[in-house]
Amino acid sequence: MNCRFQNLLGAPYRGGNVVVVNNTLLISSVGNRVSVTELVKSETSTLPCQASSNLHYIAASTDGVFILTVDDNNRCLFINLYRRVVLHRLSFKHQVTCVKFSPDGRFIAFGAGKLVQVWRSPGFRKEFFPFELVRTFSDCNDRVTSLDWSPDGEYLVVGSKDLTARLFYLGVEDVIVGAFFGVEKKENSVTKVYTVSRDGAIFHWKYEDIDAKDNEMAGEFWDPDSPKTPEQTQEQIDEAEDENNAKKRKNFDGKDDELDQEGDHLLHKKRWRLQKKHFFLQGKLASCDYNKGLDMVVVGFSSGVFGLYQMPDFVCIHLLSISREKITTAVFNGMGNWLTFGCAKLGQLLVWEWKSESYILKQQGHYFDVNCLAYCPDSQLLATGADDNKIKVWTVSSGFCFVTFSEHTNAVTALHFMASNNCLLSASLDGTACAWDLFRYRNFRTFVTPTPKQFVSLAADQSGEVICAGTLDSFEIFVWSMKTGRLLDILSGHNGPVHGLVFSPINGGTETFDHTHDVLTLVYRPDGKQLACSTLDGQIHFWDTLKAMEMYTIEGRRDIAGGRLMTDRRSAANSTAGKCFTTLCYSADGSYILAGGSSRYICMYDIANQVLLRRFQITHNLSLDGVLDFLNSKNMTEAGPLDLIDDCNSDTEEGVDKQIRSKMGYDLPGSLPNKGRPVIRTKCLRIAPTGRSWAAATTEGVLIYSMDDSFIFDPTDLDIDVTPEALDEALKNGETKIALILSLRMNEDSYIKKCIVAVPPADIPVVISSVPLRYLQRLVEALADLLEISPYLEFILRWSEELGKIPGQAIYQNSRNLRPTLNSLQKATTRMHQDLADTCSSNEYMLRYLCSFSNR
Repeated sequence: MNCRFQNLLGAPYRGGNVVVVNNTLLISSVGNRVSVTELVKSETSTLPCQASSNLHYIAASTDGVFILTVDDNNRCLFINLYRRVVLHRLSFKHQVTCVKFSPDGRFIAFGAGKLVQVWRSPGFRKEFFPFELVRTFSDCNDRVTSLDWSPDGEYLVVGSKDLTARLFYLGVEDVIVGAFFGVEKKENSVTKVYTVSRDGAIFHWKYEDIDAKDNEMAGEFWDPDSPKTPEQTQEQIDEAEDENNAKKRKNFDGKDDELDQEGDHLLHKKRWRLQKKHFFLQGKLASCDYNKGLDMVVVGFSSGVFGLYQMPDFVCIHLLSISREKITTAVFNGMGNWLTFGCAKLGQLLVWEWKSESYILKQQGHYFDVNCLAYCPDSQLLATGADDNKIKVWTVSSGFCFVTFSEHTNAVTALHFMASNNCLLSASLDGTACAWDLFRYRNFRTFVTPTPKQFVSLAADQSGEVICAGTLDSFEIFVWSMKTGRLLDILSGHNGPVHGLVFSPINGGTETFDHTHDVLTLVYRPDGKQLACSTLDGQIHFWDTLKAMEMYTIEGRRDIAGGRLMTDRRSAANSTAGKCFTTLCYSADGSYILAGGSSRYICMYDIANQVLLRRFQITHNLSLDGVLDFLNSKNMTEAGPLDLIDDCNSDTEEGVDKQIRSKMGYDLPGSLPNKGRPVIRTKCLRIAPTGRSWAAATTEGVLIYSMDDSFIFDPTDLDIDVTPEALDEALKNGETKIALILSLRMNEDSYIKKCIVAVPPADIPVVISSVPLRYLQRLVEALADLLEISPYLEFILRWSEELGKIPGQAIYQNSRNLRPTLNSLQKATTRMHQDLADTCSSNEYMLRYLCSFSNR
């Protein structure tokens, strides 16, 4: 079963900054991966590439082709966003706090410790050494916190922790304060600078020319010559000045520049004065952003309040509370009509349109470990339950959560979908089992016990009339009626927690299968003739349920072993204590089984031959414990591992506190909180009923692995005749139907749109009827994009009308892939209809007024 990583659910945001690319793509970090959200299509996907540890900063080029990520180990990945591959890697010695591409995309500015480094950005060309260090500025006295480029890419404004902001010119540097560049809209030139401080103040700076009198006064404060400087003759001084002027004629890229044009816009030749002071008066400021086109500032505070202000008059447009915790990031999109907010502690990610005061995106993941998950019978939905007492239901194809149930008061431990596909069962440590209606999004049945218990397992029979739940404390099984909710029976006899509970698909008698170690989980084969269970010694036992005898035994401790914890005394190769499988899942045909537990691996076994087929490593994130096999000895001290020692004296308000998911309560008085890293493990595994994908609930989140290919183009459908030249030749000869099919086979977006526009309106029905159904998704995606950008509105709507005439059975069979694309086409059509309706309604009275003059 050749499965590939497809998506990561359950955690849309965990910290760091977010970036909006091309006004519609929202890029955020999820652990050591990058999540990309299509705001228009309402889809989210996760890039397959991984960093060495958790990401804390992301930067994107102006055109949105490249992104650059920085992790906690100061290692950078240069990624092609559309190809979803890592192109280059770069490492820094100092902590990288901010990164930004220049407006033209040729350079990248890094804030590394006290240094500001400007690197030449790699492109599509092949280079022996792609990253080239152009300039290094070392004027800051403390850590660099933010930076920004001027529109022409000649200046950098840098803010640092020493309470100052400096302006750097890439040819000749000078010191000046600043945080954001303000631009004159008509001339697109810098005229002002805004600085925002953490105590809630914003300063407005404006420059003015230095006159002759100021030059004379400035000359009095020039530094004297060094005592060791040798005296020079007048000829040597003139030669040095000529040489210096010649160097000034060239910028740092080596290209000549005209002095008369450069002299008018040299910001370092002007004096900057404080124009105005404004104060927000909302407490500690946590994040901010500035939009040059609208001249607006958005700020987020530690209290969960955000404010939108019009500058330079400091007019408050909006001041709202969107969270209970600190807003760690606040970003404008390119057009300035959407605001993006992120709260790392709660895992919230919001996109808000401030003009209409409506949400474009509102997602919140589980901010503690995901304990359980369940697929619906048609594999379209996935439900997750976590330690944060919440149940979330996700659409697998789009990766979006559409409903959250938060009625439980303790951790959710088990989930089960009913066969009707519209009912979800859950069990929790709060002593209740609930039934949820996925049509009305409410709890319609709650199953309770006479005395408070803690449920850790859940099962329902095939008819859906009997519900069972196993307890953690009393070792009993409670049986209820689904229709009435009454307690029918209490089954006892176990001497330990009932962690596994499942109904047999076939009728059978009562049997007891004894093991030498504690049983951790069990699962039936789909046909009910075989039972698999995992024990504490790392073995998987297979039992014949009809003959009540053991069939196979798989020793999996050596397979699941790997990864050394910070507190382990033995190496990873010799330490197998605690390595066992805590979750099992059969395939749809029962030929192989997936097993996961307290390890970084998920093992796939062939049951008939008891052979390990494949091991999936769920993460390479070094921010989690148990990923490395060999630890660095320099991190071990006499007091214990260095990572467990709290020697950080920084201000907690300055950044995001480390989130320890396993810590549910408060620390003891006088004790330091545990700063250890979360341990990597797999808590639940489920294979989709279709057999095409499977999901794993891990410390990183919910990982989706799928057999469905997601290549940029389909190599099995290409031959020597499918070329751009053949496509152009078909268009030249008027064979638009053949040209469109060729473009769909190449799966190049530009060629598909080119062929769609080239089709005559009369031939649209014939062309659509000839398109194979497997290419229908690509065609709908191209039409949805064209509807947003193309001026041929009626032409695209004719295409949409003909798409609606395709037989419904063909669309239903491919509904898993077509539903998100059809939703995006519907949203684009609705948005266009609203825009036209507003335009017509606003012009209706003007037309009546103009028509009234003709009657006079």
